[in-house]
Amino acid sequence: MDTKLTLKLNKDVIEKAKEYAKSKKTSLSDLIENYLQKLTNDKKSNKTITPLVKSLSGVISLPKDYNDKKDYTDYLTNKYK
Repeated sequence: MDTKLTLKLNKDVIEKAKEYAKSKKTSLSDLIENYLQKLTNDKKSNKTITPLVKSLSGVISLPKDYNDKKDYTDYLTNKYK
């Protein structure tokens, strides 16, 4: 049974969401309903962790202030000099 729901959202967000829904050939209501349904059904995914991944977990110890994005940016900068 469908029920009407009223939401207060930022005007820009609404316009962008309408454009997105139109590009996906769906209604904004369907888009939001599907999102909320997925959000509430994803209590815990059924994905299992393989033994290989489990064995690799905790192999590397990184400092708490480690910045992976900076490290990757530095790597790419050096690679494409």
